Amino acid sequence: MKIFRKTLFWLHLVAGVLGGIVIFIMCVTGAALSFEKNILERVEYGQRFVTVGEKRLSEQELLAKVLEQKPNAKPSSMAVSNNPAASVTFALGREGLVFVDPNTGAITGEGNKSLRAFFGTMTDLHRWIALSGDGRPIGKAITGACNLMFLFLAISGVYIWFPRKFTWKHFRPVLWFRSTESGKARDFNWHNTIGFWSSLVLVILTITAAIISYQWAGNLLYTLTGNEVPTPQAPAPPKNAPSAEQAFVIPENINSLWSRAAAQSEGWKSISMRLPAAKDAVFTIDEGKSLNIFARSTLTLDAASGEITKWDPYEKRNAAQQLRSWSRFTHTGESFGIIGQIIGFIACIGGAFLVYTGFALTFRRLTGWVRKRSNETSLP
Repeated sequence: MKIFRKTLFWLHLVAGVLGGIVIFIMCVTGAALSFEKNILERVEYGQRFVTVGEKRLSEQELLAKVLEQKPNAKPSSMAVSNNPAASVTFALGREGLVFVDPNTGAITGEGNKSLRAFFGTMTDLHRWIALSGDGRPIGKAITGACNLMFLFLAISGVYIWFPRKFTWKHFRPVLWFRSTESGKARDFNWHNTIGFWSSLVLVILTITAAIISYQWAGNLLYTLTGNEVPTPQAPAPPKNAPSAEQAFVIPENINSLWSRAAAQSEGWKSISMRLPAAKDAVFTIDEGKSLNIFARSTLTLDAASGEITKWDPYEKRNAAQQLRSWSRFTHTGESFGIIGQIIGFIACIGGAFLVYTGFALTFRRLTGWVRKRSNETSLP
């Protein structure tokens, strides 16, 4: 066991050194992104909500109003909330989004662009270490590998942390912060204490990140739950390919299509329609019935006839599909509301301190070794 513990320690140290900088970046950006939606909702409140009017415009009229005010826009989606005071949201692809007054069709705002640009930069750093274009797959591979290193560090750290003697005398010094007489002792105490209290959350964050990043990790959910692994989808054609350019089509019967989608689930909370809609009209519906507050069902209608071609309710999906849905928002802490976000934020800050203290301890170990070797060689 002594050899195993020593081997694990050195693997822990090497993994920390190799992935430390990227892990630090992911922790800091993860903390910055923890309350992204809450901050945006607060700052953009005046754009997102309007005075309730006597009569709402139809979906067809709202879309026409947006195109009238933004003639070159190609909306990629239209989202409506069941809150009568909520603005209708139109996503415009790379042009961002606009909030529209459902009573008049007037654009109430385009979001806080500077704040959204900041969170966009944080997201780019978190996912691809800010690499863009053809470099993104490389960035994703690096962050994915470092995330797996972080998972190993969190698990191996608990084993290394665990005192060799199971007594309160040995546990107490590594359970909480204490005053120390040297920087080395302080870093050691911080590394152990923060590691102990944040390790479980960090394991959850890194596992859910692996499920998001890797196909094999997502497929593992199907295997563990006894469900058939889905057939991999064909890669999307390059953006510069002629077939990738789809004509922007507004169905003439968009109002009836929307009414059909609204009737599909009584008591829905929000409905989003994917645009353009040439052959199929695809709706994403928040039915508000699941424990998972981010559960969404998908309805596909024939754009011409309005007949249902596919209905994929969240509650009917298998365990693996639902777990994948949970993993996305458990990674951000949002699955458990503001409490989960706070816990995730603290764990990210803790992870950043683990990198700092880990590097500090490694540096001290290295300089101590160099000093010792230097003394040995200087002896006659």
